[in-house]
Formats: sequence, structure tokens, C-alpha cells
Amino acid sequence: MIKFKQKGDFKKVNSYFERLEEAIHVGFLDRFGKAGVDALSTATPVDSGRTASSWGYEIEHSKTSVRLSFYNTNIQNGVPIAIVLQYGHGTRNGGWVEGSDYINPALRPIFNQIANESWKEITKL
Repeated sequence: MIKFKQKGDFKKVNSYFERLEEAIHVGFLDRFGKAGVDALSTATPVDSGRTASSWGYEIEHSKTSVRLSFYNTNIQNGVPIAIVLQYGHGTRNGGWVEGSDYINPALRPIFNQIANESWKEITKL
């Protein structure tokens, strides 16, 4: 017969996770949200400039996560123009306008920075 006995609690582990949660605070993500909006605005193909100036971000909190989301408010006739520029679209006469991947290259350095700085914060605790 095998018996297991446990003493103590998870106080140290819980304390560590609480410190991690405090390390990823709103100011940290707010800085990257602003940088992401700047990067997207600069990278967006410009015709009128409306799509480039319509980028924004949102920080959402829950008990288990924090989410940084980017969005674009330029919608024409129900069509999100930023997505059309990214992936391409059909034309009225049956043609096709090729999209240009501008979102991923613009945000990649921002995401890398978030990962690197988050790792530094987590490992210094």
C-alpha cells in the first residue's frame, strides 16, 4: 500500500502568482497599445488617410487574463477597410485587388517587446 501525506499549503505559490499579476499592470500594456497604434497608423496604406487615422486599442481585464486588442473604426458600407487592405477584395466588375500584409509586420516588433519585457518582469520576481 502507498500512502501520501501533505503538510502546509500553497501560500508561496499563490503569493508568487499575485506578484506576477501586479507586474502586468495597465500602464505596461497602455504603453504598448499606444506604440501599436502608432505602428499601424504608419504602416497602413494611404489613400485618404482615413483608415490610417482610425486605429485604436483596448485593454480588457478578467480574473485570469489581460488582453490588448487593436481595432480600426473605418467601416464603409459595412466593410472594414483595414481588413480589405490586408486581405484584398473583389471589384464590381469581377476583378480582384490583392491585399497587402501590413498589420502583421507592423505589430510583430510590438509583440516581441511585450514578450521580452514580460519575461524580464516575471523572472525578476
